Amino acid sequence: MSQREMIEGEGAERPISGSDAVAVCPGAKASPGPSSAAWLAGLSGLPHALAGQELGPLQLAWLGDAVWELHQRLRQCQRPGRSADLHRAVVAAVRADAQALALEQLEPLLTDQELDWVRRGRNRAGRGPRAGEAGLYGRATGFETMVGWLFLQNPSRLAELLDQLEENAR
Repeated sequence: MSQREMIEGEGAERPISGSDAVAVCPGAKASPGPSSAAWLAGLSGLPHALAGQELGPLQLAWLGDAVWELHQRLRQCQRPGRSADLHRAVVAAVRADAQALALEQLEPLLTDQELDWVRRGRNRAGRGPRAGEAGLYGRATGFETMVGWLFLQNPSRLAELLDQLEENAR
């Protein structure tokens, strides 16, 4: 199946070729908005049966990895660019070393409960890929676990922490 792009307002589809593909995100701006974590604002009281206390650290890490990747994709959406370039930027941001760095930047701001979820995720992490450093992989898994837990339990706190990472990046 070929790649498709919705033409806004008309609801029609038109094919685009892979080499000409430019990522188009609704409301994309050349400069970042006030908060790239604003998408989390309306998520408090998620209407699903999942509760962080019922999921294990690795399940929360799996969820946290998806939340972190979505956040990075939305950050990249704020600037126009070719799909391949945006993809490379997202892949760089979701790698274990980037997640471990994000955790390092946030650690002084984390509550005891958040640090406990980081510890639980880190302790449950395997050794990671063969070429990777086990400690780095563990820190990244701890970060993902905390992100997954916060996504379910306190999205506004997660948005606060993600905004702090944005501030650090400037």
